[in-house]
Amino acid sequence: METLRIHNSLTGKKEAFVPMEPGRVRMYVCGMTVYDLCHLGHARVMVVFDVVYRFLKTLGYEVTYIRNITDIDDKIINRANENGESFTELTNRFIRAMHEDSAALGVESPSEEPRATDHIKRIITMIETLIVRGHAYEAANGDVYYSVGSFPEYGKLSGKSIEDLRAGARVEPGDGKRDPMDFALWKAAKPAEPSWESPWGQGRPGWHIECSAMSTELLGNHFDIHGGGADLSFPHHENEIAQSEGCTGEKFVNYWMHNGFVRINDEKMSKSLGNFFTVREILEHFRAEEVRYFILTSHYRSPLNYDDEHLLNARQALTRLYTSLRGLPDAKPAGGDACAEAFMLAMKDDFNTPEALAAMFELARELNRAREDSSEKAAGLAARLKYLGGILGILQEDPDTFLKAAVSGGTLSDEEIESMIRQRIQARADKNWAEADRIRDALDNEGIILEDGANGTTWRRS
Repeated sequence: METLRIHNSLTGKKEAFVPMEPGRVRMYVCGMTVYDLCHLGHARVMVVFDVVYRFLKTLGYEVTYIRNITDIDDKIINRANENGESFTELTNRFIRAMHEDSAALGVESPSEEPRATDHIKRIITMIETLIVRGHAYEAANGDVYYSVGSFPEYGKLSGKSIEDLRAGARVEPGDGKRDPMDFALWKAAKPAEPSWESPWGQGRPGWHIECSAMSTELLGNHFDIHGGGADLSFPHHENEIAQSEGCTGEKFVNYWMHNGFVRINDEKMSKSLGNFFTVREILEHFRAEEVRYFILTSHYRSPLNYDDEHLLNARQALTRLYTSLRGLPDAKPAGGDACAEAFMLAMKDDFNTPEALAAMFELARELNRAREDSSEKAAGLAARLKYLGGILGILQEDPDTFLKAAVSGGTLSDEEIESMIRQRIQARADKNWAEADRIRDALDNEGIILEDGANGTTWRRS
């Protein structure tokens, strides 16, 4: 049986996946910094690793999936001050919004979703250990810094040289660093900022240390998979390795996974370019399942280029798949299907969702052919198609519900459409072809597509 292979960012190669414990996988993914609504880049991270989570479980693994929440940092503090509210009011509001967006996209809840502020004790303990081991130091200004020069393997994830990085770095006046490459583990409190008591006085954690603390506390010093967006590879994940391995003396992670960047109309997504879309803005025009399908049409490591045409293509693709499922009774999945085998092989090849989707379309074609010969066979293939869709988090709606649903409301209700279809059927029975055509054209103008078949007339929204 083909083994799951994962592209490991640490080695730059696809490697056979061998969990540390047979039958069990421990995975950590860097989640959101909750000072604003989730954007398309966040949606990609959530969907990509949701599919990884689902497929690992499909393979029979017991998966502990941790996706953290950063609920304290400079952006959060600044936004809360701008709004005149506490940082907890701000973060709680955007955590609720994140959960709503995640649920809309069909993302399963991770095993745990720790918040940085709930792990301050662990963070402080790690920093103390790093100081004792010579990897960190307290500066005169009360900050605590990690000494990058104390970790000879720094740069092994990103492939960057310390000397090259040092040449391009600089020390800001008053920050107390011994080396421009050093980074903050603990920040001394500033007036009116949230802070916690520590051996170095009131302060708060730096961004990088929180993930080292939460991942090792919940998964152990050494675990299987660490994921996140490609933008986090350096410096965030590089710093996580230095902190964690410097603290524990053990290897931190076996397999590093990074999803590619999101581009908007072939330009990098950026607020400054005005091409920055939140999940909620996109969902005003497209269904959540269409967004999810669109994300899966690119391999997770490749750039994802967003434009309306790609979303419309996703809508058409889902319409074809749901149409193939329409009108068939529930059945047990048909087994031994070559298309299903192709799907599994694609997913075992570094979660190749574009190839997996291609296999699903081949299965849909086989299903449509089977309708002509055996409704029982067709129903079994439909159940298989829906099962495979569930691994990707798609095709779980009732086909009629999906095909008849309006994205943002239509001018005709379902009842009005059904009434017009009955009038058309009567007109055809009366051989009043002009009236039948008039009704069909009127529905077409409203985006309603009629499909006449042996079992009568069905309809869907375009």
